[in-house]
Amino acid sequence: MERLLHTDRVPDALQGAIIALGNFDGFHLGHQAVVGRAVQRAAHEGRPAIVATFDPHPVRFFKPDAAPFRLTSLDQRQELFAHAGADAMLVFGFGTELASTPAAGFVDLLADRLGAGGVVTGDDFTFGKGRDGNAGVLRELGAAKGIGAETVAPVRLDGEIVSSSRVREALQAGDPGGAIRLLTRPFAVRGEVIHGNKRGRAFGWPTANMTLGRYLRPTYGVYAVRVTLRDGRELDGVANLGNRPMFEPEELLEVNIFGFEGDLYGQEIEVALHHYLRPEAKLDGIDALIAQIGRDAEMARELLGR
Repeated sequence: MERLLHTDRVPDALQGAIIALGNFDGFHLGHQAVVGRAVQRAAHEGRPAIVATFDPHPVRFFKPDAAPFRLTSLDQRQELFAHAGADAMLVFGFGTELASTPAAGFVDLLADRLGAGGVVTGDDFTFGKGRDGNAGVLRELGAAKGIGAETVAPVRLDGEIVSSSRVREALQAGDPGGAIRLLTRPFAVRGEVIHGNKRGRAFGWPTANMTLGRYLRPTYGVYAVRVTLRDGRELDGVANLGNRPMFEPEELLEVNIFGFEGDLYGQEIEVALHHYLRPEAKLDGIDALIAQIGRDAEMARELLGR
């Protein structure tokens, strides 16, 4: 799947595309509905389908000190968009230029540089300097440029609109299952395995350690996880996410992968949170910790095996 930047001219083969416009962080049920409609419309009209996203997120630009809140990396979004049937991902590099571009200028960009044949958004989509553009403005300005704009109604689950905020709230409440229902898959952290102090290896529970970077911080604690390795293998495991109250405080995601033997240092892996087992706890010594990890691992195996 091709990755495009908004500052580049779209290749001829992708000119006239139907573009799904949004941030699509998390790619939850609501996002999937917007992208699904764009892909459907593109197929009906014989056009390419492109999914646009913003990086960094506009919130990060306007509030640089905001706590980490990302649900997906760009690489993860690209894979999700490809699985949804899109031909390319378009990345709007959000900075001073885009933040100061009025709504009409953004539509000009869509038409003149990006060659959009049509756009699909959620009905709450806003754009342009001061967020002065909305779905109605996009339809009006787009029509003058030959761009047919349409919106997709919100998706509801349990009577409430599905949103990235709901996903974040579920994860921060220790409810990864609730996040799975909204996302249609587990929340997953992807990153490079780094060197730790190797204490886990010393008492029989070696871990692959990762930092969380720009990802949202789910509630700290112990999780049953499924790990995807670079070679595509998926293995079960148990992980501690947090500040390691038994040792020197350091925020890490530490994963014991069941049955794995090998060196993962420097490799990128993805850790999907399936079940929340318990909060972090400072136990009474290493023996108590080893025993508790054994119980956690047994519970994780049982839950993941269902």
